[in-house]
Amino acid sequence: MRMTHKGFPLLLSLAAMVLSPAEAAKKRSQWKIEKGEITGEGPAFLWREPVDIGSRNLFYGAGGKEHEPRGILRFVKEDLDGSNPKFIVEDQQGAKWKIKLGSEAQCETAASRLVWAAGYSTDQDYFAPFLKVEKMPKRLHRGQTQVTSDGAMRNVQIKRYPPGEEKIGNWEWADSPFAHTRELNGLRALMALINNWDLKDTNNSIYQEKGPAGVRRVYRVADLGASFAGTSYGWPARRSRGNLSSYRKSKFIAESDDEFIDFRVPSRPNFVYFFFGPRTYLARTHLRWIGEDVPRDHAAWMGRLLARLSHRQIQDAFRGAGYEQEEVDGFSAVVERRIAELTKL
Repeated sequence: MRMTHKGFPLLLSLAAMVLSPAEAAKKRSQWKIEKGEITGEGPAFLWREPVDIGSRNLFYGAGGKEHEPRGILRFVKEDLDGSNPKFIVEDQQGAKWKIKLGSEAQCETAASRLVWAAGYSTDQDYFAPFLKVEKMPKRLHRGQTQVTSDGAMRNVQIKRYPPGEEKIGNWEWADSPFAHTRELNGLRALMALINNWDLKDTNNSIYQEKGPAGVRRVYRVADLGASFAGTSYGWPARRSRGNLSSYRKSKFIAESDDEFIDFRVPSRPNFVYFFFGPRTYLARTHLRWIGEDVPRDHAAWMGRLLARLSHRQIQDAFRGAGYEQEEVDGFSAVVERRIAELTKL
């Protein structure tokens, strides 16, 4: 059911004319990952069967209650990657954390809960309605208006850096050790279920983990911040992330037949965005294939897996992300409806 993109060569030509070579290279750098040998040790994992899925605590997620942030946090440095203000901080035990401000804090935390529940590796994310960081600089490159003079900030996501975990590279949707597997195709269906439209390869990370069971390489969708809103990039940005109205109105399954499913996510942005950034527009249009031609039985498998979650667990994913009860009910209803659609395939 591969969809063709009429006029795509014309758009490419227009983009080449609009952007200078230097500008085009800068745009491409947002999407291309640097090629290089992955030198990590141990077997590679994308998914591990969640045998305890019915009892997993989705309020606290992968990090659990025992690792939620406590005590005094001190500023270390700014992280200027991505589009949201971020800071590296340190707790009293010397452990490092990353704080993210902005519209992605809640929706990414909720998304990480559901992805982790399904057996995929996620960051250990927590949501904090209020946080205070000591020794914040007086001037910040980003987020100045979101931090008070005494280092207080509200509605933030804070990510724990577990001991023994090291990022060693990125992976591509089209070229990974898991190509054509049920596990990768199930992940594609899961990204559509949560409406994560920002599926560029630079958001996929490979981590080397050292633990009691030995060393392994873990493949992870490390940025889930464009979830639970519409099916593509929109403006303003806050409407493209964690927007219940957009999530409710969006279509989940675009087409289906006896063998394959086409999901609506990620969809092509409105054409008006072409004139604000032709290369980015075309790159996002190219991502549409990730939601297309997903084997029907692999999508149904993901539905059966998620159907083992209770209503309470799904609601806890949104409670743990700081949503009010009305939003908890709304987001959970859409998630449960979509799980039911998958199980009927």
